[in-house]
Order: sequence, then structure tokens, then C-alpha cells
Amino acid sequence: MVRHTKRLGLIAALAALPLALTACGGSSTSDTTSGAATSGATSLKLWHYEGADSAMGKAWDESIKVFETEHPGVKVEFEQKAFEQIQQTAGMVLSSDQGPDIMEYNKGNATAGLLASQGLLTDLTAVAKERGWDTKLAPSLQTTARYDDKGVMGTGSWYGVPNYGEFVTVYYNKAMFAANNIAVPKTFDEFTAVLDTFKNAGVTPLAMAGAEYPAGQLYYELALSKADRSFVDAYQMYKGKVDFQADPLKYGAETFDQWVKKGYIATDSASLKAEDAGLSFINGTSPILVSGSWWYGRFTSDIKGFDWGVFNFPGNKLNAGSSGNLWVVPEKSKAKDLAYDFIDITMRPEIQAILGNNGGLPVAATASDITDPKSQELITAFNDVLDNDGLAFYPDWPVPGYYDVLVAGFQSLINQSKTPQAVLTEIGSAYDDGVANAG
Repeated sequence: MVRHTKRLGLIAALAALPLALTACGGSSTSDTTSGAATSGATSLKLWHYEGADSAMGKAWDESIKVFETEHPGVKVEFEQKAFEQIQQTAGMVLSSDQGPDIMEYNKGNATAGLLASQGLLTDLTAVAKERGWDTKLAPSLQTTARYDDKGVMGTGSWYGVPNYGEFVTVYYNKAMFAANNIAVPKTFDEFTAVLDTFKNAGVTPLAMAGAEYPAGQLYYELALSKADRSFVDAYQMYKGKVDFQADPLKYGAETFDQWVKKGYIATDSASLKAEDAGLSFINGTSPILVSGSWWYGRFTSDIKGFDWGVFNFPGNKLNAGSSGNLWVVPEKSKAKDLAYDFIDITMRPEIQAILGNNGGLPVAATASDITDPKSQELITAFNDVLDNDGLAFYPDWPVPGYYDVLVAGFQSLINQSKTPQAVLTEIGSAYDDGVANAG
């Protein structure tokens, strides 16, 4: 496919690409809400885990203000939760009467799919049609919104609504690159040469966190460098056999191990969390961070002492990424009508523009509203992934509980307590068990 390098907005980019944005159709919020809660609820209990300075955090904060203005007498009871907190306790909380009325939740088989299969999430299929979400979101975006009765994404009923995109890219410190006469790498070999240059200069090149998702994401990016779409379909949606003792997963684990041995990754990062890795980039200690677009807004606001930018993982046609996380409505929500109104507000062009101008990747914005030059850099990188039909979802998605399995496995590679083969055996067994149970 011909690359479109001069597109000026995410909307224009998505219109003709695999993750396509369709015209905003269906009923508008003003057509479907009256400001009154048919449930009689006077509050909306909302949970999400986005930082206040992130693009999503800013957009959701404005959405809360708009919601309360349009719903006199209704108060949004917002509680910010940690990603890990929701990841580990959602099933238990939503089985009780202590859960929220609406919640941001991670998409994929192991998370939203699992809760849907357990009957803990509201079936939104009819609401999606009534409110026009099914026309605002293209079919590829709907992949993570829909789950079958076994919790496998891509078909079945709607159980969540995504309203932004995300992907894994490479953040780099332009000042540190310039100080070491390093150009932005275009190929995988050039990337490893960059890592060597920093290591030889006494700098550990990669920010890393073994106690949370960054290690698993790097492993997946390395594996995807040897993968194709058929592998992604097999790994994520059970459309074929996955052999963990063969490439591309074998290559991903062995190369990750080699990078630890070469000093590209610090062995003491095994116990660090994602926040620690992000801070090491923010404070100028680490020149490179391989992680998600959700950091972009944070870096824009927090990095003051140097210039920085992004480039996609060199040589990869496939990258970790998808639609963004989902707004889900727990089955036990006491204010479902209000939850649907809130989702409508987050889909409005003016809220989507806040996402786009603060480092987010909106799916229902007006192209001319995305004016921030820094945000355009991220959107351009995302466009490059889309041009290759390159969104490959995330490594922990396929089966329930797999996130913790991957974290433990790659902690072991970082601290060198296990071999790549041992880790592949462990994560492969957990994957196979999960797929068998799903069937």
C-alpha cells in the first residue's frame, strides 16, 4: 500500500486504512439524552486509571464537567484507580455490589472477554445501535468491543466501547542521540548499533520495568519482527497452532535475553514498575523507552530539559497496538442510562479533539481540530503502522491470567534466573492451558 506521509489528521488517515474511521453516524447525544436519568439515579460512579496529565485523563475530566452540566442534580463520583488494581480485582469487585456504574477496562480475551463470558458486563449491542456507536466505529475498531460467549474477541455482542487508539512505539531522547552522533535507526541492525553505541559510552540504553508490562511489550515487538498476520491470528484468536519453541516467539525471548546479557537492559530493572521506566526517560537517565502511546501526553507535559521524539520499532511491519481501552458498564450498574450518556459525551468531536491535541489518538475527531504539532508527530507514527495493517494487539491478551505469567517470565530473563527456553516452556504451557479451557 502506498504510504500517505502528508496526511494532516488522524481522521483522514483512518478513513481509507484497515483501522478505518467511518463517518460519525447515528443519533447524536442531544437526540438520545434529555438530561434526566430514567433509572432515577442521582449519581454516576465512574472509575478509570488514566493520569490527570494524560490525553485521556484530560478528555475524561472535561467529559465529567459536560456530563454534570447536562444532567442537573446528578453527581459524578469519580475514583481514579491504578491499572494493576483494576486488572487484578475487577472480577471480584464486579461480582459484588461495590463496583462502579461505568469503568475503563482493558480490552482483549483475558480481560474484557473474560468478564463478559462470566456475565459481569452489560450487553451493549442494542445500545450501540441505538446510539450510533456501531457506525462511528469501523469494524476493525469493533474487534475489541465484541466478544463471543467464550470471551474471544472479534465476534458476538458488544461489551465495551473504545474511543481512542493506541500502539507501542519507540521514544528517544534527541539530545542524547545528538551528543553521541546517533541518527534515528531505520532497520533492526541499525537499532542494535544504536544500543551498542550507548552501551559503549557507559549508558544503559533501554528504560525497562520487569514488574509490569514494558518487558512483555519489548519481547512482543522482538517477536513481531519475525512474524506475519497469520501468526497474530493464531496467537490472538486461536486460528492456528502456536509453537513457543519456534520463531517468532523463540526469537523474541532469545533476543530479549541477549539484550540483557549485552547490557542494553539493566538487570536491576527486574523489580521496577512502568512508572519507574517512564521516569527514567523523563529525567534523562535512559535515552530510549519502548512503550505505548499513552505516555505521549505525560512526556509532553513533564519533559522540560531536552527535546524528544518517537520512531516506530525499526524494521517491524507489525506492532503491538489496537483500539484503546474500553468503557464498560457492569451488569450490576445502578445507572446504566447515565453510563450510556457519558460514553456518548466522550465520543463528541470536541472531546475527541482534546485527546488529539494532547498526545492521544482519537477515533471520532474532526481533522481540522487536531492542531498541535507535537501530536501530529505521534499521529504520523501511528499512520505508518496503519499503512501496513500493522496492529497486532498485545502479548498478554490471548488467555485469562496471562499478564502475570508474562511478567514473571520476563522478570526471570532480566535477573537471569532462567533461560529463554525455560521461560518459553512456562509461558507456552500457560497459553496452551488457557486456550484449552477457552475451548
